[in-house]
Formats: sequence, C-alpha cells, structure tokens
Amino acid sequence: MQNLSDELLVESYYKAYELNLNPEFIRLIEQEMHRRSIKLELGYSMNKDDAFQNSFL
Repeated sequence: MQNLSDELLVESYYKAYELNLNPEFIRLIEQEMHRRSIKLELGYSMNKDDAFQNSFL
C-alpha cells in the first residue's frame, strides 16, 4: 500500500466501502490512512450513519 498515492488510497477506501468488500481489507486501508494522517470528510455517497467507526472520520 505504500506505493499508492494518498488520493488513490482514499479512492480505494471509498470504492471498497461501496462494493462492500471484506472488512479486513477495508481495515488495512484505514490503518494505512491513519499511518499517513489522512483525514476523510464525510460526504461522498455515504452518510454519517453509514460511516465507519474509526478515529479519523
């Protein structure tokens, strides 16, 4: 994941959520985003009720 740009990592996160991919895969993306201090803004196609329960949303 270190080879992905920040933008591609965030896009991958949203797409993985949208496609309901394996939660462990999504968790790996979340961990990498946290490591990079990437903060997401709520919006996109998910609402606050659908947001993942993590510290950077």
